[in-house]
Amino acid sequence: MHILLTRPLEDSQELILRFQNLGHQISHIPLIKIEKKNHENLNFSDYKGIIFTSSNSVKFLDIKSINKKINCFCVGNSTEKKARSKGFLNVFSAEGNVRNLKELILQNYNSSDGKLLYVSGQQISVDLDQELISEGYSVKRIINYSANPIKEVKNDFIEKLKLKMPDIVYVYSHNSAMSFLNLIKNHELTKYWINTNLMCIGEKTSAVLNEIKWKKIFLFNPGEEEFLLYKI
Repeated sequence: MHILLTRPLEDSQELILRFQNLGHQISHIPLIKIEKKNHENLNFSDYKGIIFTSSNSVKFLDIKSINKKINCFCVGNSTEKKARSKGFLNVFSAEGNVRNLKELILQNYNSSDGKLLYVSGQQISVDLDQELISEGYSVKRIINYSANPIKEVKNDFIEKLKLKMPDIVYVYSHNSAMSFLNLIKNHELTKYWINTNLMCIGEKTSAVLNEIKWKKIFLFNPGEEEFLLYKI
């Protein structure tokens, strides 16, 4: 199959190799550019738990002064892997979505255990900090990166895509979906996707692309990409 991946290359390399080893043709176009953002100085010893909702939130955090034994809650496997690579020891991982992450925190961390530090990107799909605060937790959110749309795509990539449209495309966020929709419209590709299966993280992401006619639309969590190959 021809598969189109849309995350930044650093986040896609492992999946590209895995799919290629399975014999699939892979195209890659990053729909967003991840950029570090500065945040206020913090005394990390004030916090007894830390929450990461993406591997980028781990990547862009200066962790030198953080106790690596702190309770560390991660949204999914890739974020957990990144946290462990940075030396965090007590890591809890959800099943790739924020709703499951919230339940994981509620089950494994009491509001009386101390303050939680929530590290995220600028755009979020769920106000996790506010939901935890409403449950009686003390949560501080900091933003340490932003996801900005890619505005330019090389014309030769678009022309090659037209010659062999993908059987599957994976889209990982609301911002990526918005960027993808703009790309489709700007390059007059609206009519080309009728035989392509769209794989989206969450209904909010898929809703952005509903105006395009797809073969089928599937919802998934990170880590389920290979499993989805056998559903079409």
